[in-house]
Amino acid sequence: AGLLGGSMAPAAARCHSGAKSPLTHGVGSCNMGGFFAPELTFAGFHHLLFTGKADRPVYLWIRNGELELRDAQHLWGKDAFDTQALIREELGDEETQVACIGPAGENLVLYANIRTGLKNSGGRSGVGCIWGSKNLKAIAARGTMEVGNRFPVEALEYAYKWQKQVTDTKLAQALGYDGTMMIWNVTNTTGLLRYRNFQFNKLEDWEDLTIERFHEQYHEGVTACFGCPVHCRHKWRIKSGPLAGLYGEGPEYNTQMCMGGVLNITNWETILHGQYLVDKYGFDMAEFANIAAWAFEIYEKGIIDEKDTGGLKLEWSNADELLPGLLELVAHRKGFGDLLADGPIKALERLGKPEAEYYLLHIKGLGNMISDERATPAFALGIATSTRGCDHLRSRPAIDVYHLPEKVLEDAFDGGPMSSDFTSYVGKAKEIWVMERVYAVVDSLGTCKFHTLFFSPHMPGWEEWSKMIYYVTGMEFSPEELRDVGERIYTLERMFNYREAGLDRKDDSLPERYFAEAVPGGLPVVKGTKMSREKFEKMLDEYYDFHGWDKDGRVTQETLEKLSLDKEPSHLL
Repeated sequence: AGLLGGSMAPAAARCHSGAKSPLTHGVGSCNMGGFFAPELTFAGFHHLLFTGKADRPVYLWIRNGELELRDAQHLWGKDAFDTQALIREELGDEETQVACIGPAGENLVLYANIRTGLKNSGGRSGVGCIWGSKNLKAIAARGTMEVGNRFPVEALEYAYKWQKQVTDTKLAQALGYDGTMMIWNVTNTTGLLRYRNFQFNKLEDWEDLTIERFHEQYHEGVTACFGCPVHCRHKWRIKSGPLAGLYGEGPEYNTQMCMGGVLNITNWETILHGQYLVDKYGFDMAEFANIAAWAFEIYEKGIIDEKDTGGLKLEWSNADELLPGLLELVAHRKGFGDLLADGPIKALERLGKPEAEYYLLHIKGLGNMISDERATPAFALGIATSTRGCDHLRSRPAIDVYHLPEKVLEDAFDGGPMSSDFTSYVGKAKEIWVMERVYAVVDSLGTCKFHTLFFSPHMPGWEEWSKMIYYVTGMEFSPEELRDVGERIYTLERMFNYREAGLDRKDDSLPERYFAEAVPGGLPVVKGTKMSREKFEKMLDEYYDFHGWDKDGRVTQETLEKLSLDKEPSHLL
């Protein structure tokens, strides 16, 4: 749980878990919402550290400052939904919050997630796989201890102010109704998405995949994470047909594409069923969609055939029928699913077909998500330099594509020059540098990124965080000191990546297709564009300069001393 976890601060519900990533061999971290992190603080803990490996499956039970490792052999093999229910039944308390792994984590799928609740997923970099390798099935928390609010009256008053600042924005209001899927119509029309792996960037016949269709047929209301006034998550239910009765929370914009467009699927029931299975088995839908779409494309290109796939005909027209079975194969590492479960780098090595590499989209070993960033240099730089691998949640400046006045952007990003044109390379390096520090601090506080510059220049920022930290903890940080905190975090992650995996400038790049292939569709401002290698490299130089790193992207001694990272224990990196 973050510094503000469980406090009066709005949306202080985020739970962060980290380990060395089995996919990238560098920084592995995941973040999820819900109610687990606050309950952990009520049980007396903000942080837990696990080392070694249990000699049998176990789960950790935390209750009001006391910890107990309990046998979990009876839970091994259970899915993420049943595991949570069985632990609550065993403990006799329905209010117990449980974070757990499913079969994918047990079977060491390299992109296994941590799960809590119906839809909260700590995903991307394979931390659930690490839990499985340690025989850690779950953590259960229940507490009634007070979370200190150093100045409770002021904290409550400021929380109301923060809440109003958020809910007064039009974007928060839209999120409260449509969730993250509110942006799909716009991004699809513009041409900023990927379909059939990376062959198209716009869906022409798209009525079946709209948020309007979802509302008409499946939507059953909205709900929220702990302490959040936005309530951006849907509740859904399939009401008829062979899947009648299936229900869940979500889906997100990411679900809409990972279980949908990336795999050439436009059927809502298939998408919702896919989300349900991913959540049940406990692995990352973005990583699965990326590697599965790669398999479909290289099958289409004739690079692999049914001998390689175990008899599966990976034709795009069959994707909706194949999806449930493929998800099960991956979760249990059976047949062709065993190859896909290994993630991009290892799967490519095992396949033994070098000609397949061009069609595989990943950065540092983490698969690309749902966006096509060829026309958005800021987004492209962000995924190229992310310490976690191809990832939008380390630095994405979503407001870059809003066509905001340059003065607004300059105010938001601490000065110019900036460009309102999202296809321009001007000012984009600074946007990424600023957002990296924002996200690093917000993840440390345990609050939600939707309450930040990520979505609107009118959201809480450095001043608000500084005041809320003081009212909750009594600790004093100026806005500039908080910026330095973010810089230290990101620099430490950079150092860890270099030490553990040798990651530097050569790895801060994009898949070759970004430079070689022009965008085939979308609006005129997008269609026909591709990344300029020369401009990208110049933008990367600017980015390194903001951080104070050398031309190879390595942290300099001068920067270490400036950030006080040259002393113990960080000097070990």
